[in-house]
Amino acid sequence: MKIKINKNLTIKENSSPLIIAEVSGNHLGKKSLFLKHIKSAAKNGADIVKIQTYEPEDITVKSKSKNFKINSGTWKDKYLWDLYKKAHTPFSWHHDAFKLAKKLNITLFSSPFSKRAVDLLEKLRVPIYKIASFEITDLELIDYISKKRKPIILSTGMATIDEIKRAIKVIEKYHKKIIILYCVSGYPTKESEANIDTIRKFKYIFKNYIIGISDHTNNIYSALTATALGASVIEKHFILNKKLNSLDKNFSIDTKQLKKLKEITSKIYSSLGKPIIGPKKNEISSLKLRRSVFAIKDINKGEKLTKYNIRNFRPKIGINSNKYFKILGKKAKKNIKKFSPIFSKEIK
Repeated sequence: MKIKINKNLTIKENSSPLIIAEVSGNHLGKKSLFLKHIKSAAKNGADIVKIQTYEPEDITVKSKSKNFKINSGTWKDKYLWDLYKKAHTPFSWHHDAFKLAKKLNITLFSSPFSKRAVDLLEKLRVPIYKIASFEITDLELIDYISKKRKPIILSTGMATIDEIKRAIKVIEKYHKKIIILYCVSGYPTKESEANIDTIRKFKYIFKNYIIGISDHTNNIYSALTATALGASVIEKHFILNKKLNSLDKNFSIDTKQLKKLKEITSKIYSSLGKPIIGPKKNEISSLKLRRSVFAIKDINKGEKLTKYNIRNFRPKIGINSNKYFKILGKKAKKNIKKFSPIFSKEIK
């Protein structure tokens, strides 16, 4: 199973995972820092870079009512408007971001949070969309995005199986180019809360789709585990360095971690290989070091083979050692010298 994104990028099932670096709100409201994140992600192992496209009014309203105040977690006591005002990537930055990505020969895409965000991204010729976990129940927005008939990455934090299936049903009115990301919408997520084994469940339930992970732990261990379980896509929030006091730093990886993630996931995938039972190509020469039946003293013609005159030794030259019990009591057709391998044609 594979989905072509553009001429440079194809997402494949059963391949080394595609690494997505999510810039999100790590730019601290500075355009220059935002563009540096894209450049660094491209340089340090990301296969594709993601941003978020919204203005605060696309998500919430400007109100100090308690209804719009966050009561727990990383952003406790912040009002939604203030949070999104600080974290958003202005529409006016997008043109330069896509221009830079083209120059760097890396694919840039986004999670749009409104129809006007989709319209902007269409003008910039975005090749793929992501539906954020919080928007998986916004079927109107999903329908609008799906009409563009471009591949969609569907993030599933907090979602039930039925909610995921409803979203898929809307997308499939227009196309079937869907990648599903298992996700825990905890910011950050502890390893003990990551439940990475859900990847296997997803691969069973959604077997007709490419499966990956959107990981919000602050390291790479869960992503590596997901690779071993068959994840084909890994999305991680990315920050230039963790000294930056950004909103997302507690669940982002830095340049060193990104580079290591790319390197190790490639090695994990390579080591997974294919299920083979029996001698592998690189084991053929080792077969010679198995045991076979040898004479441990001179055996005369007509003499019976017993535990006192034969024994299994390395290397494998004569009769396979697993035939030892079967040949006890058989007679030698010829004289067999001490420490000689015994062959089937020499006994009866």
